[in-house]
Amino acid sequence: MGGDKQRALLDGALRVFARDGYSRASVQTLAAEAGVSTRTIYNQYGNKESLFRAVILDSANRVAEREIAQADRLLGRIADLHRDLVTFGVAWATPDPAAETHFAMVRQINADAQHIDPAVLAAWRRAGPERVRTAIAGHLRHHAEQGLLRIQDEQIAAMHLVQLTAGTVNATGPTADVQRLVRAGVDVFLAAYGH
Repeated sequence: MGGDKQRALLDGALRVFARDGYSRASVQTLAAEAGVSTRTIYNQYGNKESLFRAVILDSANRVAEREIAQADRLLGRIADLHRDLVTFGVAWATPDPAAETHFAMVRQINADAQHIDPAVLAAWRRAGPERVRTAIAGHLRHHAEQGLLRIQDEQIAAMHLVQLTAGTVNATGPTADVQRLVRAGVDVFLAAYGH
């Protein structure tokens, strides 16, 4: 299968899995959305589960690359710790239109996790969320080594930073005062991890 046809299949399947979830998506619907035959799906992937695995890994890797680049840009160099962490938190809480379909699929995955092979879920976490968290953790560890933070476990600190900022905004909903919530989250983060 050529590269364009492969991309169309992965992108079409992503839209279907984002809309219908894993359990409800049929091979016929996946093929129709991608503009390919069901035979093409079976020839290339063997079954829906293998296509799903390819889609979530492809999408997770692409989104992770963008998020890691954003973390590098926002956390790579700190001039004012509080201000720069607030800037990071606001950016992290702002939805990326290019990743909208991916995160719609993630919501479907979370709702349908009991019907998805645990090995596929673990591979997705390694390809996406864990890679991104590790990138953020690396920046926090670096800033701790520079004396800006006190961190015992940078992986936990990375989770705390994201949950206290973007996580709080996401939990509050679309009418949230993003700046106020992120500033408060950074205050709590620095109360725990600041020097």
